[in-house]
Amino acid sequence: MSTILIVEQVLNGLQFGVMLFLMAAGLTLIFGVMGLINLAHGSLYMVGAFVAATVAAATGSFLLALVAAMGAAAMAGALIEMTVIRRLYHTDHLDQVLATFALILIFSEGTRWIFGSFPLYLSRPEALAGSVTLPFGIEYPLYRLALIGAGLAVAVGLWLLIAKTRIGIQIRAGENDREMIAALGVDIRTLYTFVFALGAALAGLAGALVGAIQSVQVGMGEPVLILAFVVIVIGGIGSIKGAFVGALIVGLTDTLGGIFLPELFKLAMEPAAATQVGASLSSMAIYLLMAAVLIWRPTGLFGARTA
Repeated sequence: MSTILIVEQVLNGLQFGVMLFLMAAGLTLIFGVMGLINLAHGSLYMVGAFVAATVAAATGSFLLALVAAMGAAAMAGALIEMTVIRRLYHTDHLDQVLATFALILIFSEGTRWIFGSFPLYLSRPEALAGSVTLPFGIEYPLYRLALIGAGLAVAVGLWLLIAKTRIGIQIRAGENDREMIAALGVDIRTLYTFVFALGAALAGLAGALVGAIQSVQVGMGEPVLILAFVVIVIGGIGSIKGAFVGALIVGLTDTLGGIFLPELFKLAMEPAAATQVGASLSSMAIYLLMAAVLIWRPTGLFGARTA
């Protein structure tokens, strides 16, 4: 297998991974700070994609579409936090799962009602429409490289927010002892709404960015949500660093497994059978990886161990 193909697939895995990070970062913050299982997070990803496609078609501006996607997802997140999620903080996880699953159905039907049942398409910005020549003569889409850069920039910005700002200190304190920070005068409701809206904005941004390389359609958030849960389990619930490392691991495992496992089995099997077996195992690879991590470290790679 050529070096060019390997490098291309590694870059594809990195691009997939950083987009998963945008989803997983908000999800792990919400679970870590609020203790909430939010199945509706994928719906906010879908909202961002639909709003971006609509705004880009109306204005011709991809940047404005990204801003609108983040704003719309953040507002939708804040609204459902204040009207629905706020009532679930002190309930058990089954109630949270049922309530947020109902939100998935509401968002799906609402999106279908507003935007229609047909897929939308979001064009890449002209400045990022071509390819770039990398070392060794590798031609790679400029937009996918921009996605990697954007994801890394968001990761750095999120780390600075959590580690270096006052609101970040409150978020980290809320993960450890929410009752104590409430007793110290922090408005815990406002903090929860901010965290939920921030997570929603990141999901909306991911949906908008990915919407330019795949169709924008109802239900597009659910498959990504499953992968985001795998990421935070591998990385450790509540850890931004864990979400980043876990997302890269999942992105690379999923992408490289789909390419290299069939080739590996061709060394010992007929090509048709090797392709079938390799494809089946590659689809299972990230879940096998998650199981192995949980056996070795039940709290995830960077999750806090409890006494």
